[in-house]
Amino acid sequence: MQVDTPTILRKIIARKYEEIEERQQRTPLSNLEIAVTAANAHNKPRGFAKAMRAKISQGKAAVIAEVKKASPSKGILRDHFVPKEIAKSYEKGGAACLSVLTDKDFFQGHEDFLVEARAACDLPVIRKDFLVDEYQVMEARAIGADCILLIAACLSGEQLRKLDAMARDLGMDVLVEVHNRAELDLALEYTDTELLGINNRDLHTFELSLQHTFELMGHVPKDRLIVTESGIHTRDDVAAMRENDIHSFLVGEAFMKADNPGDKLAELFK
Repeated sequence: MQVDTPTILRKIIARKYEEIEERQQRTPLSNLEIAVTAANAHNKPRGFAKAMRAKISQGKAAVIAEVKKASPSKGILRDHFVPKEIAKSYEKGGAACLSVLTDKDFFQGHEDFLVEARAACDLPVIRKDFLVDEYQVMEARAIGADCILLIAACLSGEQLRKLDAMARDLGMDVLVEVHNRAELDLALEYTDTELLGINNRDLHTFELSLQHTFELMGHVPKDRLIVTESGIHTRDDVAAMRENDIHSFLVGEAFMKADNPGDKLAELFK
């Protein structure tokens, strides 16, 4: 964990280590390994980065559409929350991939949401959670995740290296999320990830600014795929990104508050 990691993240990560210990008592790692073997035999990874590249090659935006019930700051985002319906709606609306929140204590998520959403469509799915341990990476593949999120603000360089390598060994892609130049440098030094997410939210003030993406993009190697995260609410926001050669987006809140998330996606990225 970084020295300037915000208090809310420290609180979440502390809870994650407690949660991992509880889960290991219920489901030993050996049981997870069996589940992963079964998943890789019958539920192979769908190719998360590949799906995004395919959208971009067609001249379209590659949208990772989020299945997210609540957040610590906003509370419940969607009362009628049925993951399979949302997944189908997103697929119809043109999403490249799905992101499913699985954190229970802070986002009211669950692993079953990922299983249900993935089974309802053909889109690759990222497990969006606060991953700090190899147990969670193994767990992600066992429930069918095609990709995992690693948040640089929560991890040391060695943790990034270890978790990134393990995910790849299991056949998953990795999206590393950064908020500033120091985290970006860490991600580039310790991982070979193709997908780099730049979060436009300041984790200390919670303010949003698309300038985060514009300021950091010039430091990202050309062979990496930049995913802009948070703060995309209007077609002007989308246009500003695409005019700057950013074609990959992770969007959740704007969709979750819409009556039909997929229609909102299609409208925003028309």
